[in-house]
Amino acid sequence: MEADDAAVTQVPYETAHISEIRTPAESGPDEAERKPIRARFGIASFGANAYMARAAGQAVIEEHSETVDSETQHEELYFVLAGAATFRVADDEIDAPAGTFVYVRDPAVRRSALARTASTTVIVFGGQPGRPFAISPWEQKYVE
Repeated sequence: MEADDAAVTQVPYETAHISEIRTPAESGPDEAERKPIRARFGIASFGANAYMARAAGQAVIEEHSETVDSETQHEELYFVLAGAATFRVADDEIDAPAGTFVYVRDPAVRRSALARTASTTVIVFGGQPGRPFAISPWEQKYVE
């Protein structure tokens, strides 16, 4: 089969349950499980990961900014898929039960989230406005 034929016969979509997305070895027992959504599907236009808390009170999103800590300049959209979290964005605390979106437009703003329940799951989408997507330096070391 030639390359053009492979492109034509390729299924135009993929599905996966979150439980099917393997947790990389770097997720320690005291850390939220990282589910590398972008890597699982080979997404090339934006970053996407999910984080699942193992226990209430655990950091489901570590405190960071997208300028000082990672230098990616990403804006990020968080979605609480399950459970509940308390986000800290700049100096504000945000109650975020399942179904809540939290959009952090300014890459320099510090943000974090603590799980209020075990199995709280937060999905994160990110990218730098006006720039082609590039894999973040922190994620590059985990690319298979």
